[in-house]
Amino acid sequence: MSITNKVEIKCLASQGAIVPEYKTSGAAGADVCAYLSEDVVIKKGCRAMIPTGLCFSIPQGFEIQVRPRSGLAAKNGVTVLNTPGTIDSDYRGEVKVILINLGDEDFVVKNGDRIAQIVVAPVTIGLFQLVSELDETERGSGGFGSTGKN
Repeated sequence: MSITNKVEIKCLASQGAIVPEYKTSGAAGADVCAYLSEDVVIKKGCRAMIPTGLCFSIPQGFEIQVRPRSGLAAKNGVTVLNTPGTIDSDYRGEVKVILINLGDEDFVVKNGDRIAQIVVAPVTIGLFQLVSELDETERGSGGFGSTGKN
């Protein structure tokens, strides 16, 4: 049995923009599409900010995470640069997706192309406390790679 928590997200879409859509009943992410007046070429090794034509009203206590589409990454080497990107509940501007082309060829983004997916997620607010020392752990201050190769 699946439990669905519905979170009302209000969406303002520019004329011609595509409203996010879940492609299957089990999808966690809804696809977002490019909203372009002309094609954008992302040269290999370069990035571009792609508009979606969408603005959201997200309830306080939630965020929308912008994530890559696995097909774009696997087939073309194109991914979301700041993944996951966060759309805060108090932001009302147009959502733009920063794509980077890590592939071997230039990549063309056309109007209406599915460029990313968005996931609605709850936000936990941390209470930061200044202390003079931290508790000890087995790992301690060991950084990258300190827990071994496996």
